[in-house]
Amino acid sequence: MNIRIGNGYDIHRLVVDRPLILGGVEIPHELGLLGHSDADVLTHAIMDAMLGALSLGDIGHYFPPTDSQWAGADSLILLSHVDQLVRERGWRISNIDSVVIAEQPKLKPHIQRMRARLASILELELDTVSIKATTNEKLGPIGREEGIGVYAVVLLMASSN
Repeated sequence: MNIRIGNGYDIHRLVVDRPLILGGVEIPHELGLLGHSDADVLTHAIMDAMLGALSLGDIGHYFPPTDSQWAGADSLILLSHVDQLVRERGWRISNIDSVVIAEQPKLKPHIQRMRARLASILELELDTVSIKATTNEKLGPIGREEGIGVYAVVLLMASSN
């Protein structure tokens, strides 16, 4: 088999006194995401999709919230570790497609920077990293602005080297 696909999902609660980081970009907002690391829900969903494509479990297995070394960790560093796991097994990312679900803040002005940060860390062309943003039409916990959720799909291809 020359291709593998994985999907990822993550959601984090919005709270005061935390930065809002998505795709490695700090976004101005009065609330930020709560989590053991920097709670970058977009990067977490992408990592889970990468791991899932190769049946390697989820990010909690590699970066457990019970391990103090990951407290406040930059999720882009964690993403680099996951990318290394993927590459060591002879695979590379073909493309990423993701959707961030948030009522606020509006993410359109930040999407290009998020795409560029993720593409740079993963050594990908910009046009292989897709990030879309939508709302939950005020439904459920995301609609009540209690959190932000992300769905991500990653297609892996067998490396030629």
